[in-house]
Amino acid sequence: MELIKDLPDRLLFAIPKKGRLHSACLSLLEGADIQFHRKNRLDIALVKNLPIALVFLPAGDIAKFVGEGNVDLGITGQDMVAEAEAQDKITEILELGFGKCRLCVQVPVKGGAASVDDLVGKRIATSFEGVSKKFFDEVDAKVAAANGTAGTDAQKKTELVFVSGSVEAACALGLADGIVDLVESGETMQAAGLHDIVTILSSQAVLLASKKPSHPELVQTIAGRIKGVIAAQKYVYINYNVERKHLKEASIITPGRQAPTVSPLENPEWVAVSSMVLKNNVAQTMDDLEAIGARDILLFAIQNCRV
Repeated sequence: MELIKDLPDRLLFAIPKKGRLHSACLSLLEGADIQFHRKNRLDIALVKNLPIALVFLPAGDIAKFVGEGNVDLGITGQDMVAEAEAQDKITEILELGFGKCRLCVQVPVKGGAASVDDLVGKRIATSFEGVSKKFFDEVDAKVAAANGTAGTDAQKKTELVFVSGSVEAACALGLADGIVDLVESGETMQAAGLHDIVTILSSQAVLLASKKPSHPELVQTIAGRIKGVIAAQKYVYINYNVERKHLKEASIITPGRQAPTVSPLENPEWVAVSSMVLKNNVAQTMDDLEAIGARDILLFAIQNCRV
């Protein structure tokens, strides 16, 4: 990391060095044409085509480094931003659409608490100490106010037990009565005999910037490129021929971002139409176009775009 001191003219961009966000971040950088080669065992990589240095850090540390201004940009989860209490210290530029999950209170399916109120005064295992403490402090206070024990020796306090990994095993091993952990598909939770009873927060990967980045114009350039990659993942480009008399119907089916592109053909009764359409609805779009007589319907993948 000593190399960082020798990079005053480069923007520092923090990337998760491993874990559930790492591979998706690398794909995003490739789509944004951020070219680099990372040598083995080095947590710094110089970008070849832009004055950027990528710094590979634990995802849990990135929000703090961005918030303190040690790096200019970063990608991490919203759960990590909340745990670092960095919301007011960073600028969230863009939600990236991957790494989606929920931070949930989970209890055993058999014999577990029915609500979070039932966990007051009991043990909760988690690696999210900051978020969990804030949440259960509020639950403890609410329950104490309801039963008249607020501010007295009789007020119960929920005990947090820090576990760095395999949090889902804590209940079965007798370490805790419940846990606070991330849920993605829910398979790990179900395999451990747990179910969630409340969601504390929903999270996904986000692009963060320091409040005072060293290269603000470059931050905007990178943000624009990444926005283009995200948009390209949502859309495909469709091209087809349709009779001019059906153009109004076709334009309703494929309105595009602003408007479809319409070009004349040698046959004056027909036109060629091009438009961006949502990828998740493209089959229905093609069906609807075919129903009004459109022909030669072609789809093209979009690698990047500006919208």
